[in-house]
Amino acid sequence: MGNRLPMARYLDHAVLKPEMTREEAKQAILLGVTHKVRTVCVRPCDIALAAELCAGTQTEVCCVLAFPHGCQTPAAKAFEAREAIAAGTREIDMVANYGFIRSGMRQEVFEDIKAVVAVAKPAGIPVKVILETCTLSAEQIRMATEAAIEAGADFVKTSTGFHTGGATVEAVQAMIDTAKGRIQVKASGGIRNREDAERFLDMGCTRLGVGYGTTPALCAGEAEDAAGAY
Repeated sequence: MGNRLPMARYLDHAVLKPEMTREEAKQAILLGVTHKVRTVCVRPCDIALAAELCAGTQTEVCCVLAFPHGCQTPAAKAFEAREAIAAGTREIDMVANYGFIRSGMRQEVFEDIKAVVAVAKPAGIPVKVILETCTLSAEQIRMATEAAIEAGADFVKTSTGFHTGGATVEAVQAMIDTAKGRIQVKASGGIRNREDAERFLDMGCTRLGVGYGTTPALCAGEAEDAAGAY
């Protein structure tokens, strides 16, 4: 607890609403930059814009891939990853095929994730795998976490924030217990206050996904006091 970074440094500040205008997306990205979040997590169409706005700051660009349903083929996901990296993303949050996870199709889940990791890893781009845990049992979460580890992903992540539920203590615990330090865990979806954010960090999460409107509340009082520690 004592060694914890300022809250902003754990945040992937999500700017993902499909109806956002270009100007709305720009202002939401700049809000994240102002708060010195770890990344702004943007729509693929906004990667180049985010890269421009984040240049020279302490905030990097993350993008979503196969969002929000994850049903594309592995080859299509690999193509999307190449495009995203060329546009300037520094991290990728891919949606796993959670229909396959629910079907117990472990090999296919592995191949789905591996297709993106095979593109991203040589470029030094971390991959976070969104499991959409609100659709899964604890057993399915454990299986998918193992598949992500085997595929060489860097994180497993709970949620897109666009389904019926977000991060829960139970889902995150299943991921943490399975990970055993072999992969990082990101809680995302439904984190609205500092208490929830602290709870997931205390459990062992190393990244939190939050909507851009939540960032100011989570970072309140830190921007000025901890500016030198960023």
